[in-house]
Amino acid sequence: MKKSIIKDLTKEELLQQREELEEELFNLNMQKSAKELDNPLKLRVIKRDIARINTLLREEELGKRKLATPEERKIK
Repeated sequence: MKKSIIKDLTKEELLQQREELEEELFNLNMQKSAKELDNPLKLRVIKRDIARINTLLREEELGKRKLATPEERKIK
């Protein structure tokens, strides 16, 4: 997922996206343990996306960044 797309999401959307990515990461790890993983690079990409989302959420928590609100998303 591109950084510009992640930065435009609201807090609720970020939390939802993180949950989906963590579930996908779990499934890929299970495939990896069963030696059925087709694309091992996908693990790294998902981990980085989760880290990006966590960073944005933490910056918002510390007051360094203001995340988009649902009203702002409708305007764009």
